[in-house]
Amino acid sequence: MTRGSTLSAHRLPHCPGSSGRAAIPALPEQPRPCSPPVRTAAATATATARATAARTAAPAHAVSPATGLALFNALTADEARSVLLACLHSPRWARRVADHRPYPTVDALLAAADEAAYDLGPADLADALAAEALPPLPAGTYEAAHTALRAAHAAYEARFGHVFVIYLGDTPTGETLDRLLEGIRSRLTNDPEEERVLAAEELRRLAGGRLLSRLTGTADGTTCHDGAGRGA
Repeated sequence: MTRGSTLSAHRLPHCPGSSGRAAIPALPEQPRPCSPPVRTAAATATATARATAARTAAPAHAVSPATGLALFNALTADEARSVLLACLHSPRWARRVADHRPYPTVDALLAAADEAAYDLGPADLADALAAEALPPLPAGTYEAAHTALRAAHAAYEARFGHVFVIYLGDTPTGETLDRLLEGIRSRLTNDPEEERVLAAEELRRLAGGRLLSRLTGTADGTTCHDGAGRGA
């Protein structure tokens, strides 16, 4: 990932706000059962890494950010990397963030995670994108909505060669589908390099959100590579 100048190690991340919602066709009145999207092998491997991290290192219940940070700083190097890989599947990023412990504050940790994400190269981003998957739609979503999302995402993957990623930490649950469809359809008009930059920014925001959620032991719902998802 390229940028104009090097950020300081503890610079606070900037999270841009969300835009408006796109209208979608009227949905049928009755929902029908549907199958969840098929995960890639990389996404399944990342899901396993996240589950392992949750069992071995994440707080068993909600804790304060300061407490979560103390627990994270006390992890072994392997445990810390496991937690970080569950947030962003980039060994280089995970190793860099883990190796700079201990962090004095949560803000310092998140800024360091941001800094490391900004410096990821094309190969690192490709590895991270390969482990991502679309976030799950809310329970009870109509089959027609799943069909519309699958069709839009198939067009996106055919154009750019990787899964669509988007930060949903500031999106109400009931607006998830609109935000996803709006994002996919609007970004389909990008050229590949422009979209690579946008996808890298979404990955950076997702990594920060997932890391903060793991520190506090709260639900991670921004988007996923394991079907779960700074805000997340």
